[in-house]
Amino acid sequence: MSFWDDRYSRDEYVFGEAPNAFLAAQNLLLPPSGKALAIADGEGRNGVWLAEQGLDVVSMDASPVGLDKAKKLADKRGVSLKTHLLDIADYDWPAERFDVVAGIFFQFAGPELRDEIFAGMIETLKPGGLLILQGYGPRQLEYKTGGPGILENLYTEALLAEKFAALEILHLADEDRELAEGLTHVGRSHVVDLVGRKAG
Repeated sequence: MSFWDDRYSRDEYVFGEAPNAFLAAQNLLLPPSGKALAIADGEGRNGVWLAEQGLDVVSMDASPVGLDKAKKLADKRGVSLKTHLLDIADYDWPAERFDVVAGIFFQFAGPELRDEIFAGMIETLKPGGLLILQGYGPRQLEYKTGGPGILENLYTEALLAEKFAALEILHLADEDRELAEGLTHVGRSHVVDLVGRKAG
């Protein structure tokens, strides 16, 4: 069993059933309809929330255990969710497919794969599409309240500004805040957030 399958093999939702707070705070920017991609969506908390906002959502993850829980959460909430079981390193990012792409705490990816994912996220956005990203920053190594514990996998404002320079940056912030997401993302944390829009 993989690390993530093992982690998700419990009754509780590891990161909770509620969406990531930063993602949920972008609700007024979301289109009223359209297609959304939630990458590395795990047990589906973010994909399900996007579906609740009226979007046609693909929840992508490499863990069948996580995606099974995502489907159960969608059923519980009364929404529809498409799941895509795939290692993100093997994803063939379709050009201009999605109106919204969300990537929340997928920091298992080292710099080379991360750069490929970032480029793919931009590629798969439709013109006018919205990208929402949150990850841990370097001070997270001191807080130890979640994340990979690997410096090169963490984000900085400068990194995100460079990698998403092709987008109109609507929001980019580096801050310390309290997180309360399930069993593991709990306590004072260093996070870096970005919201960008592809030229339409």
